[in-house]
Amino acid sequence: MSRQSRLLAAGTALSALFAAAPAHADMVFNRIASFPVYTNLPADADPASETSSEIIYVTEDGMTLVYSDSPFGGIGMIDISDPANPAPGGYVKLDGEPTSLVVQSGHAFVGLNTSESYTNPSGVLLSVNLETREIEQSCDLGGQPDSVALSKDGTMVAVAIENERDEDLGDGGLPQMPAGALAIVSASDGALDCASLKMVDVTGLAEVAPEDPEPEFVDFNEAGEIAMTMQENNEIVIVDGKTGDIVSHFSAGSVALDNVDTEEEGALTFDGKLTAVPREPDAVQWLDDDRLVIANEGDWKGGSRGFTIFSKKGEVLYDSGLSFEYEVAMAGHYPEKRSGNKGVEPEGMEIATFGTTTYIFLLSERGSVVGVYEDTGAAPVLKQILPTALAPEGAVAIPGRNLLAVANEADLIEDGGVRSHVTLYSYAEGEPAYPMLVSEMDGDRPIGWGAMSGLTADPEKPGILYGVNDSFYAMQPTIFTIDANQRPARITEATRITRGGAPAQLMDQEGITTDGEGGFWIASEGRTDRLIPHALYHVNAKGQIKAQVAFPAELASVEKRFGSEGVAKIGDMLWVAIQREWGDDPAGQVKLLAYDTKEKKWAGAVRYPLEPKGAGWVGLSEITANGDYVYIVERDNQIGDAAKLKALYRVPVSELQPAALGGDLPVVTKELVHDFIPDLKSTGGYVVDKIEGFTIDAAGNAYAVTDNDGVDDSNGETLFLRLGAMGTM
Repeated sequence: MSRQSRLLAAGTALSALFAAAPAHADMVFNRIASFPVYTNLPADADPASETSSEIIYVTEDGMTLVYSDSPFGGIGMIDISDPANPAPGGYVKLDGEPTSLVVQSGHAFVGLNTSESYTNPSGVLLSVNLETREIEQSCDLGGQPDSVALSKDGTMVAVAIENERDEDLGDGGLPQMPAGALAIVSASDGALDCASLKMVDVTGLAEVAPEDPEPEFVDFNEAGEIAMTMQENNEIVIVDGKTGDIVSHFSAGSVALDNVDTEEEGALTFDGKLTAVPREPDAVQWLDDDRLVIANEGDWKGGSRGFTIFSKKGEVLYDSGLSFEYEVAMAGHYPEKRSGNKGVEPEGMEIATFGTTTYIFLLSERGSVVGVYEDTGAAPVLKQILPTALAPEGAVAIPGRNLLAVANEADLIEDGGVRSHVTLYSYAEGEPAYPMLVSEMDGDRPIGWGAMSGLTADPEKPGILYGVNDSFYAMQPTIFTIDANQRPARITEATRITRGGAPAQLMDQEGITTDGEGGFWIASEGRTDRLIPHALYHVNAKGQIKAQVAFPAELASVEKRFGSEGVAKIGDMLWVAIQREWGDDPAGQVKLLAYDTKEKKWAGAVRYPLEPKGAGWVGLSEITANGDYVYIVERDNQIGDAAKLKALYRVPVSELQPAALGGDLPVVTKELVHDFIPDLKSTGGYVVDKIEGFTIDAAGNAYAVTDNDGVDDSNGETLFLRLGAMGTM
């Protein structure tokens, strides 16, 4: 086998690593598929139409998922007879906005918002035949429905009539009439008894705006009792479903939070304090007939960033505090741009028993993960963090098939971003495939991280790597020490880059390499429209900038925004990969710049030939030196099914003969070494666009890492790929 084939085989083996389960392994959840819901649109619809999966349910046989799609106005079905290969199952267009649904006997009971305005809300509860695609019944609800729940015995449907507030009216606060309520409708074998509709008045209960309840989420226990959250009112109501009588009601209460990130300042600090924060729950689920769980998303004044277990009498049995938010942060999924609001925003939830274990599945809307907790009867135990697509909204467990499905609502088609997906997970013996990279606690707070944009290896210690974040964290440029000898790999230290004792500003770190003296060289991608210079920085082991090297005038005169994307050191020479063509480059060619560290001057450049463009653009993301070659990551900027190029090439060091800038530059030859796309699909997700770091450690093992854009319009997923031994290529 050739050396190139060995590396290709090593990368291909990555998928097999997750599939192979050791003897007597634990039962774990792993993602097996991601279904883009735009592929389920009606045949006559524009595939670029905005579409979404929000609330999701499953047919009794466990073979078909049904989801509500608010922006396109319908419900979709997904065939999961082969869950690893979900397929379009059909679509029903509706005249209104579906907000939630449940399924019974081949029929979907759908809450449909038909409101003309906030002050004139209206809606219906539909029974839709999933086989014929026909609406068979419509019950007038007299207001705007939100959550829908089906009783365990199938005889009742509960609907939270929210009559939501206008957040742009005044300060967006309460009261805003008309008031919401709880509707209960009898059901049997897919049919609704509209005449049985009971409206439960829940005004006058909450301490917050009692005249204007804002029902949000409903759930039944085995006894036929309904738990309902009134989010902005910070209240929970327990109702007897059969009679409509209010059994109890209580405030969700408030919390104080220490060491919480409260500022959106381009840094992950976790050093703030919040007091008297109302929980303001979204989802509520019964754990049993006496205990219930709420997801404390917040909407008006609150959001405590975790979850709470109550008795149905209102006793707090457990509160997660900041523990869930910290776990999300240590997995690299903390949404810094929500720090000043609600952090990771726990919103959706599912409770289910697999085997003999009852799990709480907590969905982080802004962190795009699922926290999997084991119910112990006392304090729940976090078992896993699962990756989702962007903005998980609803989940349904299918224990009979050992499956979990999550609906992710965000569709960024208008911005050219990721589409809405439904993600599927299997429950089986094995090891968690994700997260692949986590951080440790730094005292009493987590090491926050994200936007990993460059990677290099310790020259002497196998498995010890160094990564950098990019300008998303403009106020916190950092070198991260990564121990890849552990699984998952662990960020053990964060070294802040400083200038004159203060956090260095006006940097966009995109590449890093060791200097052979315990320090580093860092390549910064400039943006002169933001006063960020194109430059190299020499940094010591403490992160202090000791020297800055500006790009030469010959380059500044032909500058384009997309500059340095990696740096490698060969002897005394630094080689800097420029991402895309600048003003003096022929189309399809980019520069590799040379800087002589001994002579302290730019030595010239060579040109590198790019692959032909498809959709979007093609450019470089990384350069790494090893033996007789430099290895270069080349990629397009496409995501999901549109992604075609995420690859590793090599160039002989012997061809790196720089010529003077401003004149003709030699063009190097390249050889394909590895296709990353199979690796990027290996955990059942869609292909992310930014594979930005690659390195080879002291033992000859190759690693790559993706950039999660700081969890901004991104699901926050960071893939840390172990590609196996490089040999002496």
